[in-house]
Amino acid sequence: MEQRTLPNLFEESVKKYSNNPLMWEKTSDKYEPLTYAEMKPLVYKFAAGLLKLGLQKGERAALISEGRNDWVMSELAILYCCGVNVPISVKIDEPNDLKFRIAHSESKFVVVSKNHLPKIRRIKNDLPDLEKIIVLDNIPDLHDDEITKAEVLETGEEYLQDNEEFFNQTWQSINEEDNANICYTSGTTADPKGIILTHRNYTANVEQATALLPIPEYYVSLLILPWDHSFAHTAGIYTLMKNGASMASIQVGNTPLETLRNIPQNIKEIKPTFLLSVPALAKNFRKNIEAGIRAKGEKVEKLFNKALETAYEYNGLGCDRGKGLRKLKKPLIALYDKILFSKIRESFGGRLEFFIGGGALLDIELQKFFYALGMPMLQGYGLTEAAPVISANVPAVHKLGSSGKVVENLKVKICNEDGLEVPVGEKGEIVCKGENVMKGYWKNEKATKETIKNGWLYTGDMGYLDEDGYLYVLGRFKSLLIASDGEKYSPEGIEEALVEKSKFIEQVMLHNNQDPYTIALIVPNKELIKSELKILGLTINEQAGQRKAIELIKNEIDKFKSGGEYENEFPERWLPASFALLGEGFTEQNHFLNSTLKMVRGKITEFYKTRIDYLYTPEGKDIYNHQNMKIVERFDGEN
Repeated sequence: MEQRTLPNLFEESVKKYSNNPLMWEKTSDKYEPLTYAEMKPLVYKFAAGLLKLGLQKGERAALISEGRNDWVMSELAILYCCGVNVPISVKIDEPNDLKFRIAHSESKFVVVSKNHLPKIRRIKNDLPDLEKIIVLDNIPDLHDDEITKAEVLETGEEYLQDNEEFFNQTWQSINEEDNANICYTSGTTADPKGIILTHRNYTANVEQATALLPIPEYYVSLLILPWDHSFAHTAGIYTLMKNGASMASIQVGNTPLETLRNIPQNIKEIKPTFLLSVPALAKNFRKNIEAGIRAKGEKVEKLFNKALETAYEYNGLGCDRGKGLRKLKKPLIALYDKILFSKIRESFGGRLEFFIGGGALLDIELQKFFYALGMPMLQGYGLTEAAPVISANVPAVHKLGSSGKVVENLKVKICNEDGLEVPVGEKGEIVCKGENVMKGYWKNEKATKETIKNGWLYTGDMGYLDEDGYLYVLGRFKSLLIASDGEKYSPEGIEEALVEKSKFIEQVMLHNNQDPYTIALIVPNKELIKSELKILGLTINEQAGQRKAIELIKNEIDKFKSGGEYENEFPERWLPASFALLGEGFTEQNHFLNSTLKMVRGKITEFYKTRIDYLYTPEGKDIYNHQNMKIVERFDGEN
């Protein structure tokens, strides 16, 4: 039987779809295609060049680059040498974080784009295993241990003239159980763990994803998420490659911000049929859409809100869309779509059929919003340890609020704390078993044994399966709020609702570790609070203004308590009884957010320990305490 490896997946697609564009890249004024057939010789030459440089079976090479044609070429080339790729996030700037990944994986080579070369130069003298740095761009001042992509391709071309047979034997000898990648977690608690994914882990997950969501050849996606991210890697690169479809990269700027600014224009140029998204990106898209509507004046804004309301009622949870009496609203929906929603879709290229959301839980309000616009954002669930797709909603079968149906050939069960399976509808830890489950953690047997037991992957996520087989994910087991009586609750839904429904709250983290009540750390929207105070004739420099600012936040929380606008959405005991206002937000720079923009709860809790402790004192429980008043007073000059 032919081994189900990534090189074999690529070879098969080159045969079937040779003239289809595989990649779209913009390096000057327009996007240029690179076909499946054109990619193959590039992969062969680059792989042959790596072989000549001495990359041997099982050895590691790290890859640090923005998404571009060379990213796919480099990874495939490393794999063709029987090597193991270590994809590293371009967002990792901290020298120690970067050094840890390259040293821990014992990477022999680093393949890097010019924008990230300075980071490697700063740390390379402390990396004894590192032999060569391969720079994907032509740069003038190469160091002795550096070589350009062009030189590697040239070396490879010469090598293939006499060693073609050996080269073919090399890649054809790969076993599907061989390691393909070591992907590092974001290290939210301790040192990052290196997740070992085999060729079969990937090809199995691609098969699973394709069975759930058939991908026609004409599909094209602009891969906005970092390409090392397991979600973009499997659901983007390899699922598209397997099906003869194509992927486009964002036009790379000279700085990360410049690259980010290219996204809206690139979407219009590529006209993607679907996009992969994470909550932070979704919120950004929504903000821009609403700002565009507001700019058109009050009349348009009112009409838009009315249209949304009607669409929400008509769509329901998606699986019951337009059923029963709802069908009476169909002509109205068609009208709103023609005059409003279709215009918004134009700014996404006009061909966008859906988003698939992953990376973290996507607020149901956001899901309903994009569904109303005719570009459903369908929630999926997975983790890198499962290569990563475990379940997903897809256009044909979906229920908003859920994380969709479990992929084929994957067993999923929900277990209680004793590891026993619980009945349908009951909450517990999500546990799964299948060919997409990782081999283990690199050089970390202890963590592997804790995570994989008898072939079952214990995800550390809490959830349940409903009677229709939809999986609901409720948050991390580790981030659970634990009351003084031992009862537990996941805070993520409450945190998202507070941020979504309150204009004065930008970020929030709830805390309760066997304490008498729940408290919150809140990052307020200083500008909006100051504007509100101005309307009321108050300022933050006076005590009355400071008290009012704190009261505005309190009122937002009270909306979820009995008698409030959103009462009964959450059990009251888990809503904050007191809160601390923070002067600084949670960001990647201060390490309070990880690279997928999830809160690093452990670090936040540790950093704000004294403020958390203070909130459990009689003085601190009073929200108008001197600490909160002081933070409000400092709103000026801190934007």
